[in-house]
Amino acid sequence: MNRLRTAAFRLAAGLVSALALGGCTAPSLLLGAAGVATDTSVPWAIVKHVHAQMTDGDPVPCSKLTSVQRVLTGRCGAYQPGSIDARDIAHSGMQVCPLAVALREPRFWPAVPELLDKGAQPEACAQSPLVDLAQALPCPDFKSASAPVLKSFTFLAEADLRAVRHDVVRMLSCPSARDAGLDNVLVTWARTGALQPDQLGFGVLGALHPSYLDSAFARGLEASGHTARAALGGYDGTLSPGFEEALRSSDFAALDWWLRRAPELARSVPPVQGNQQPWIPLARVLVPTFLRTPSTQPQVVEYLLAHGANPRQRLPFDPSLSVIAYAKSMKSPLVAMLEAPPVVAAPRYASNEGSRPATLAPAAAAATIAPLPLK
Repeated sequence: MNRLRTAAFRLAAGLVSALALGGCTAPSLLLGAAGVATDTSVPWAIVKHVHAQMTDGDPVPCSKLTSVQRVLTGRCGAYQPGSIDARDIAHSGMQVCPLAVALREPRFWPAVPELLDKGAQPEACAQSPLVDLAQALPCPDFKSASAPVLKSFTFLAEADLRAVRHDVVRMLSCPSARDAGLDNVLVTWARTGALQPDQLGFGVLGALHPSYLDSAFARGLEASGHTARAALGGYDGTLSPGFEEALRSSDFAALDWWLRRAPELARSVPPVQGNQQPWIPLARVLVPTFLRTPSTQPQVVEYLLAHGANPRQRLPFDPSLSVIAYAKSMKSPLVAMLEAPPVVAAPRYASNEGSRPATLAPAAAAATIAPLPLK
């Protein structure tokens, strides 16, 4: 007992002395105190307890993490090939699926091939890791990924059919994915029957990126029974429905595609969920934050008016307001355009992803792959 008291006294004295030294961190203070109390194991237990209390909430040192945790922790340095211990795959010490973490952040992509080679299974994740990626980054910079990483993404898409989801189709058909050749996954899905209209919980045409609608692949989908109207229904995902995405992007070629197949969309869009109300595109685009490029708002309003939108239509969420009255309540600068006589001829616009003003031109988009026949 006397030895314990003596050791505790020495520990306290060490701490007091160390605290008197300006600029020392809490861990360095405790290490100095531990040096004072070395005549018994009890004081070291006290040191560890005090250290734990003083550093509660601090990041766990990289040396105490599993190899999987270190690779997927940015503060532990860049990934080094061969640094993953296969024994840590099944017992990673992580509360979330390592593959999901690795895919969500492009800085961790280089580790994906080794994770798969050493036993990581997409089935161990709550959902396809590609779904996690698509919902975090709808169109990642796939061009920055190495060939082994792109091969791993293809494997994850083909080995785990849980990846056949609205958001993943949108991601794999976006321009960056097409440049990297990942849209070939969609061709494989179609060829193997994974995109059969009667077996999906979403409309594939509504999931495609707007810039991919006028493509040989999309035409192949229509030939196999997929329709634009079927793509207006509900789906499990977080990315916008197809027509809404085309509208938000001010993609006039994609809007042409939709309105040729469902002209009523210029006036009213059915709700995705049964407990929701339809929405009016003309009113929606008047909201300053709706369009990704607000400067295209006049062209989009002009386009909708030319395709049958009615500015005097009543709003579903407030029948006391027409679209014009709604615009006036927001002090929209487009009130005069809405009150003008209707335009008879519908202009045709070039595809515009929101980065350039719309210009009059025929709508066209080249297919990037030759699709394989659908079942």
